[in-house]
Amino acid sequence: MAHAHIDPTTSPPKVEFPTPYNAGADLLERHLPALADKIAYRDDRVALSYAGLRERADRAGNALLALGLRPEERVLLMMLDTVDFPAVFLGAIKAGLVPVPVNTLLTPADYAYLLTDSRARALIVSDHLVSLTGQAIVAANLPASRVLVADTSLGGPVHPYGLLADHLAAASPQLSAARTSPDDVAFWLYSSGSTGAPKGALHLHSHLVQTAALYAQGVLGMRPDDVVFSAAKLFFAYGLGNALTFPLAVGATAILMAERPTPAAVVRTLRTHVPTIFCGVPTLYASMLASETAAPDGASRNLRMSISAGEALPRHVGERWRARMGTDILDGIGSTEMLHIFISNRPGDVRYGTSGRPVPGYDLDLRDDGGGPVGDDEEGALWVRGPTACVAYWNQRAKSLATFHGAWTRTGDRYTRDADGYYTYSGRADDMMKVGGIWVSPFEVESALAAHPAVLEAAVVAHGDIDGLVKPKAFVVLREPTRAGVAMINELQAFVKQRLAPFKYPRWIEFATELPKTATGKIQRYRLRGI
Repeated sequence: MAHAHIDPTTSPPKVEFPTPYNAGADLLERHLPALADKIAYRDDRVALSYAGLRERADRAGNALLALGLRPEERVLLMMLDTVDFPAVFLGAIKAGLVPVPVNTLLTPADYAYLLTDSRARALIVSDHLVSLTGQAIVAANLPASRVLVADTSLGGPVHPYGLLADHLAAASPQLSAARTSPDDVAFWLYSSGSTGAPKGALHLHSHLVQTAALYAQGVLGMRPDDVVFSAAKLFFAYGLGNALTFPLAVGATAILMAERPTPAAVVRTLRTHVPTIFCGVPTLYASMLASETAAPDGASRNLRMSISAGEALPRHVGERWRARMGTDILDGIGSTEMLHIFISNRPGDVRYGTSGRPVPGYDLDLRDDGGGPVGDDEEGALWVRGPTACVAYWNQRAKSLATFHGAWTRTGDRYTRDADGYYTYSGRADDMMKVGGIWVSPFEVESALAAHPAVLEAAVVAHGDIDGLVKPKAFVVLREPTRAGVAMINELQAFVKQRLAPFKYPRWIEFATELPKTATGKIQRYRLRGI
């Protein structure tokens, strides 16, 4: 099957797609046979060449088809960052199926919702996450024969499901690409977006290579000799581009790390694999700067570029990183809906405190509350138009209509633009917050707090820590005010951690006698911000 043609001599780089076109086949095969023996991936256990990746992905696609899956049916991927992830993701796309990667830090109830909502006909799950899937499998009425467990060497629990490795070994190493088109749906990514309810964003076969052409090549100048390490995981739109689409599009090598990206684990990976490009989120950069081990001689001596997205990068974090590491952090903003970064600082053009300028190929607009234009240095709602916007949210018509307006996508972010065309983040148009690059709904945290028998009411808002990074802060009204104190704070934080993903718990809790409300009884969160 023919590959997409990227013309890097134009601005923005021009991408032409043949018909039929299959994104999985394109990324797996565009550098074969020339780079057959070059390492495409290294994870914590193995290295996989470009030829080896193509064979493993073909086996994965054939294994999924052997389970009885039909074209366009979904496959939920609850997978850690190992070589199995790109193999299954691309193998599914090449087979004409639709992979749906999901966050590996959620709760059993979350997975039950995602598996049911997506109507996935198969589940691939890393072994030590299997214990979280029982409720989801039952709720979705998914046969055990269509649950395959990956990464079994990681030492997970005993389970009754099949092993991905066994199915790969039994499958054919050659797969004919499904005759899809550039406009067929290739994969989904779930976003909490602007309301807190998970929404499946439908992305097309053409979108992956477009992000590689416009951002990875057009802005970063990523090269075949680059070694890329993304601490942001593959289930994120951001991490998917960093560690899958971009290196495979240019013929580079990617490093994968299965464990959670703690500062110690990230520094260890940087030291071991000495990447040239590192991709993180501001919270991680701030945490790493707190450790003296994050330095050129203690991490990657080959580092030439660092990337940040997921939340706004505080100016002082970027400046401290440059002073410590000798390279800039290129901060930008993207979204699940747009697949990757569409505003960015760039090499030789960094203004810390801003998100940079538009990525060529994307149009931006700042609008007032009435939909009219705003001038320089005036705050407005950010709208974006570009070739990678998802086509809709799955099964959520009202939310699709509220977000997608013809070619334009309403991001939910508020920005200002200066006379030089640099964009500065002002906050969200709603009450959602990003914690470590992941959306958190205040209502969800409030509901968890309110479930505690001692709590009468709770309100949660975004609050900056000492590095200016956003975390949840709760204001709580107790049924018995005399119980307010450090012990109750600790008890409530532990209570929330038991019910929600750990990153959602409130870092600060203040006790109040009452919460500000409207005449109709709605909590006015905006009056609590900045307190």
